[in-house]
Amino acid sequence: MYNYCTLFDSNYLTRGLAMYESLKRYSNNFHLYIFAFDDGSYKLLKKLGLEYVTIISLKDFENKELLKVKGNRSAGEYCWTCTPSTIKYCIENYNLDSCTYLDADLYFFSNPSVLIEEMKDKSVLITEHRYTPEYDQSATSGIYCVQFMTFKNDVNGMKALNWWQVSCNEWCYARFEDGKFGDQKYLDNWTTRFKGIHELQNLGGGVAPWNVQQYDLSKKEFKLVFYHFHNYKFLEDGKIDLGDYRLDCKDIAILYTPYTRHLNEITKELIKIDKISDYNGIVKKKKLHWKTPLRTLRRKIKGIHNIYSVQELLGE
Repeated sequence: MYNYCTLFDSNYLTRGLAMYESLKRYSNNFHLYIFAFDDGSYKLLKKLGLEYVTIISLKDFENKELLKVKGNRSAGEYCWTCTPSTIKYCIENYNLDSCTYLDADLYFFSNPSVLIEEMKDKSVLITEHRYTPEYDQSATSGIYCVQFMTFKNDVNGMKALNWWQVSCNEWCYARFEDGKFGDQKYLDNWTTRFKGIHELQNLGGGVAPWNVQQYDLSKKEFKLVFYHFHNYKFLEDGKIDLGDYRLDCKDIAILYTPYTRHLNEITKELIKIDKISDYNGIVKKKKLHWKTPLRTLRRKIKGIHNIYSVQELLGE
């Protein structure tokens, strides 16, 4: 049995459900613990009665340490702060041998068990960003990405997890400061700080907008396990922004078209159930700034103006 956990609120509900359904498509030997970060997502998730899933409310999860820092952090920063606490909560409350944290905007294209099995006797699995050189932000955002991390319930695994939890409770902000950034820069020296750390070698795990330029996903010999749909945004005008990274037509066809179709299907189903149209976290239009046309032109020149209508992405 492979145990996973994730966290998201109503703004990420369709992405979280797409992640779960993609995991279910390729694996039936798993259990997913979902931490619902607002009442709306909790109520709807409970109503859906998802298979292989346990829904955990903030009321049941939050402790004194988290509540103490919650008011001083943005919603995003608080989610980062809580990441190690969610993993520890699952291991301790459900007596798990191990638990793998998943970002809600991951999407699986094959069974991720192959990534966990790669650890063998090691206690912690971490994944590198593997930045394409032009996007390298290792110095400020970290060598490793908090996207897919496994902790075993053993001495070495819990030592690293407990240290990370305490560190994030003390400091976890969306800025680079004193060698720290969010929950992520803390991982930079884990291979020397802790015993039993394994760096993922399988290139099919951890493909993301910042490194997809290095791979030809159309080749049969490249086995894609998951893609991280970082910075995928729903815009108020019905369009979708795929982010500020260079994506070619094949990447969009292989990755973004099926993902958009799946999100669109989930959105339609949720409207039938709940009558609320926005479980996508639609980004509201800001007052037009005089620099906006220049930013748009700059993105077009760089080939990173990745804004499309749903119809364009679906080829309709």
